[in-house]
Amino acid sequence: MKHSVDESETLGGSLEDIRAFCTVVERGTISAAGRHIGETKGGISRRISRLENRLGSLLLARTPRAVTPTEEGRAFYTRAREALALLKDAAASARQSQAVPEGHLRVTAPIDLGVDVLPGLIVQFRALYPQITVELLLTDTALDLAANRIDLALRAALGNLPDMAYRASVVARFPVALYAATGYQQAHGLPETPQALPDYDLIHRQASMDVPRLTLIDRRQQTEDIAIRPSVRATDYAAVHRLVLSGGGIGLIPELVARDSLERGEVVRVLPDWTSAAGALYAITLNGMDAPARVRVFREFLREQLAGD
Repeated sequence: MKHSVDESETLGGSLEDIRAFCTVVERGTISAAGRHIGETKGGISRRISRLENRLGSLLLARTPRAVTPTEEGRAFYTRAREALALLKDAAASARQSQAVPEGHLRVTAPIDLGVDVLPGLIVQFRALYPQITVELLLTDTALDLAANRIDLALRAALGNLPDMAYRASVVARFPVALYAATGYQQAHGLPETPQALPDYDLIHRQASMDVPRLTLIDRRQQTEDIAIRPSVRATDYAAVHRLVLSGGGIGLIPELVARDSLERGEVVRVLPDWTSAAGALYAITLNGMDAPARVRVFREFLREQLAGD
């Protein structure tokens, strides 16, 4: 009998057909197998015939009183039972992953967060969940979750995220504000109005060399648009933060990035009534609320730890 190389044929048909065959071998008769599975004798017979046809091999020798596996049937049964056991274990593992927070967690995040925010949080998270290992991919490029096997992506945005095929939820909201090192404050003082900012050393996140402008908003939603000449330019907030900590001047930094330095007294807020913008940190996953337990507990941990006062 000649067959094509279609994958479904080389595998011998559906899993239910294979399971029915194995049950017949174990129970001794087609009728007993049907009672065990909950199908009719005719339904089991059709499954066996379909399986034999796809394999091109006789698996059962049938007599009026019983059925016995042929030599080919015994060999197929041995391998098939092993495969079914592996599939059963795989299904149990998949179900367990939804309920038990364990396994490997693959996370991607922007460099700013990965350098200044996430290390301490990941250490705290693993102290709570030592059964979860973490892999952190730091890049400002928006990686595709499915293509890169990523469980959770953290992305910050000053507005709405672009449309995507994945589920996004807010884990934290934050202002982007001005900060300076306490040493810089002691040596140079701080501006009392936005218009005075150009008189100080300014550190600015800027990819291009265009003349930058800084727009600030106060608590009454009044705005000030200021042309500035930065003393130092950097491509990311992590670098701005480090330059500010080193006493290089006043820098615009997301509150999430500057929070620990502020709590330690290493930096101070400059013009505390003014901010540049408000942003949000999003957790993006493949399955949203149906994500594995390891993903859900990490997302909730971040939400609790990064919540503002």
